[in-house]
Amino acid sequence: MRHVSAGDLAAGLDFDGRIAEDFKLASGTWVSVGPLRARFIAACAPLVRDVVIAGINRDEVSALVILDLDGCRLVNPALAADDLLAAASNAMIRDAFRERLTKFLETSTGSSTRITRAVLIDTPLSIDRGEVTDKGSINQRAVLDHRASLIEALYAPTPGAHVIAL
Repeated sequence: MRHVSAGDLAAGLDFDGRIAEDFKLASGTWVSVGPLRARFIAACAPLVRDVVIAGINRDEVSALVILDLDGCRLVNPALAADDLLAAASNAMIRDAFRERLTKFLETSTGSSTRITRAVLIDTPLSIDRGEVTDKGSINQRAVLDHRASLIEALYAPTPGAHVIAL
């Protein structure tokens, strides 16, 4: 059984995410990050190991995607086992991810569950910058703070080539 701290939101014994991760869109709509993260990872399997959800005070939700390199190699066996940059820029991986994101959008029912833009992170998360905790969990706030340029690219009027927009 997982210990639930004061910052956690629990429903019975099911862990639903950390309250501190939840945020509001510009419309005032709350985004419940824990359940959205879980749905997104499941929909994008086996390509995605984890995701950081972004969109505080924005019109829509977006995602910074941490790839699962073993899963990516199931799609493209020619990928190196440890080359995140190559996986994130590989056309086969990007097409497979776009296909999964499109299917995910078909099940999204409102602005708080629709992820329409994503970026595949091409550099490892950093323990030194606090993006990953000692226990291996992702510190969403630290990732959002340290990768602010990726957030800006996600919300640019004309997304760059590294952004997957639907």
